Amino acid sequence: MAGTRLIVGLGNPGPEYERTRHNVGFEALDRIAEKAGLSATDEGLVRRAVDRIRGSGLYDATSGRYRGRTVVLAKPKTFMNRSGAAVEKLKGRFGVDNQDILVVLDDIYLDIGTLRIRASGGSGGHNGLEDIIETLDSDNFPRMRIGVGSSFRRGRQADYVLETFSEEERPVVDDVIDMAAEAALTWVTDGAVTTMNRFNKRI
Repeated sequence: MAGTRLIVGLGNPGPEYERTRHNVGFEALDRIAEKAGLSATDEGLVRRAVDRIRGSGLYDATSGRYRGRTVVLAKPKTFMNRSGAAVEKLKGRFGVDNQDILVVLDDIYLDIGTLRIRASGGSGGHNGLEDIIETLDSDNFPRMRIGVGSSFRRGRQADYVLETFSEEERPVVDDVIDMAAEAALTWVTDGAVTTMNRFNKRI
């Protein structure tokens, strides 16, 4: 499917994980859908006059047109650490190259309110991203990291990423998710270099 862009937001499925630090990728995907003229429901992404796609339990996705280009938005349903299977399946189904896949994820090594886009690179210790790299046998695909902070005690990282944001943090998180959605749609139309130049910053 020539010209298709695939945006994958990482997170864990299920209401118990909603609005946690590890699920900002899901939140960003919902915001992208809104900004692109889509709407999000509890059942996943839907839009009038677009294709709703189910991936045999691997992902929930939808496709539509944005400024003349086909865009697929997808949430893996395999839990964070097994995200690679969903991305591999989506890549094959839509015939996209690695450089046409944007992965959106949380990053504990970035302060809250920080956005970082890269065209390629390692996992930085993120298990979901590492699984995608291993499954695709390549780290040559764009990724957008959303900072969720690192104010946890030693050995408490797993608990920390499954916590919700504090009342003080939430407004900044909402703002950076808005910026992430704008950045993702800029990537769709203008590519990685322009997006990095405009959006690699802290609010």
